[in-house]
Amino acid sequence: MAVNELSVTVVGWVGSDPVCYRDDGQVPFTKFRLASTPRVYDRDQDGYVDADTSWFTVKTFRHLALNVAEAVRRGEPVVVHGRLRLADWVSPEGLPRTTAELTADAVGHDLSRGTTRFTRTVHHARTAAGADGERPPAGGDGAVPAAAEAQPVDLSRAVELPDDDDGPAAALTA
Repeated sequence: MAVNELSVTVVGWVGSDPVCYRDDGQVPFTKFRLASTPRVYDRDQDGYVDADTSWFTVKTFRHLALNVAEAVRRGEPVVVHGRLRLADWVSPEGLPRTTAELTADAVGHDLSRGTTRFTRTVHHARTAAGADGERPPAGGDGAVPAAAEAQPVDLSRAVELPDDDDGPAAALTA
């Protein structure tokens, strides 16, 4: 992580089905929308009420992108940890816009809201430094052990990266 990057953890609900892309360099990445609505105490109502919802565009890369595309669906509760940045762009109507983008290091289901079942994925062995920058576990070669329950990642829903993008949210509304 670079100096002065803002690392955050957001608990919320998936607002769009993740879409997995591959760019020309064949590095997979996945995008989805995330809504987070805090609950605040309201004295007048003598109870908790929903505060304003914050929306984020979540981006994941490499193995995390493939796993998110396979495991996460719209409407599911998740916990996302990553680096936050604000992206300024201009809409097709010429209006300035800002999008909160979260480049995720980790994404998981919020187990305070339900259960999930972990399935280990099988990826090719990496070099000692790791093809995706990750370090292999101590004493290992970086390959993920092929457990009996391991399943390959289904890439049938992966789509090609669009050539033209009218802003960060354009692919999410298509």
